[in-house]
Amino acid sequence: MFDNFDLIVFLRDFFRELGISNSLSVFLQTLIIVILVAVLSWLSYIITRLIIDRVVTVAVRKTKFKWDDIFLESKVFTRLSHFAPALVIYLMAGWALEPYPGWLTFVQKLTFLYMISAGALFLFAFINAWHKIYLTLPISEHRHIKGYLQLLKIFIGFIASLIIISLIFNKDLTTLVAGLGAMAAVLMLIFKDTILGLVASVQISANNMVKIGDWISLPSRGADGTVIDITLNVIKVQNFDKTIITVPTYSLVQESFQNWTGMEKSGGRRIKRAVHIDVRSIGFLEESQIDKLKRIQILRDYIETKEKDLKDFNEKHNIDDSVLVNGRRMTNVGTFRAYINAYLKQHPKIHNDMTFLVRQLPVSEKGLPIEIYVFSKDQEWARYEAIQADIFDHLLAVVPEFGLRVFQNPTGYDFQQLTKKQ
Repeated sequence: MFDNFDLIVFLRDFFRELGISNSLSVFLQTLIIVILVAVLSWLSYIITRLIIDRVVTVAVRKTKFKWDDIFLESKVFTRLSHFAPALVIYLMAGWALEPYPGWLTFVQKLTFLYMISAGALFLFAFINAWHKIYLTLPISEHRHIKGYLQLLKIFIGFIASLIIISLIFNKDLTTLVAGLGAMAAVLMLIFKDTILGLVASVQISANNMVKIGDWISLPSRGADGTVIDITLNVIKVQNFDKTIITVPTYSLVQESFQNWTGMEKSGGRRIKRAVHIDVRSIGFLEESQIDKLKRIQILRDYIETKEKDLKDFNEKHNIDDSVLVNGRRMTNVGTFRAYINAYLKQHPKIHNDMTFLVRQLPVSEKGLPIEIYVFSKDQEWARYEAIQADIFDHLLAVVPEFGLRVFQNPTGYDFQQLTKKQ
């Protein structure tokens, strides 16, 4: 009964029996068939989504393999469902719009454009899924590929755009590609940042200059914090004040920046700070001062050893010790430097197996700097600052015990005291 059934013929005969004119009957039958195709297209989409949601999703969740979960979460399978209604429309348009060839061409072209767009979105989702899979691999900690994937997306989008333009304007694709050669200079200008970013991404990745999670400082761009994202065009840095700053990727190649990863991997964080001593307070130690300083436990061995060495030297060279400048004597600033060295050596939060210096810097208008150059065992910012502050709190407090004064520019209080004395 239904083998020879033709819906178009049935509708045409039905409308003629109602006394409707031929042109109107053709229009009505076409309208009904178009509505039918639209309903079938919508049903195909619903059925496809149900298959993905009910069958594919359940199957993926049951497997122990993680990659298929990533494809599901990235909506790769969902993107495929958009092809079902497009294919229904594209294949049935010739049947539904046979009396209207102009509309048939338009609908088929529009459907093809939709499928090209859906295909591009599917490829984007597929690339995103593979990027997430790549991030689960150990190599991703040292080699980031997001910039390359963005370039691949740009290429796919560019090709899809060319196909869409060729279809809309009925131009041959090769003609459009050939025309791009004449626009090379304009394209270079438009995609200047992208090209620079691509070159920079290759250099950054090849030389392992920076990766996500690194602490970098780029003063010229106001960046000082953790890298949270690296793309083809920009690098996002979250500063320590929680602000997020974006810098061009190529700026890390063209400009100098500081990567603190080496410090983090070393297990120590540098303390480099000086105590400025007033040179007018520097002098030789008297016997009473030496006896007093001997009572400092961490200095006792140093002072006793130093006294013996100085005594042996002076006796060997028949030094007249009635004059202070003759021979060798202990100074308060030298003893203070030895105290700092001993104090830091026994400090539980200071590395003794890394660079360890307590040194004098050249005298300046701010006095004699005694610089500490050591490494803290704790790298966490707040604890590191606390360790550094505790060390200098102690050192500044003990300076007077050595007969020294910390250099400080005159303040209003100093002038006030001077006025009172006068």
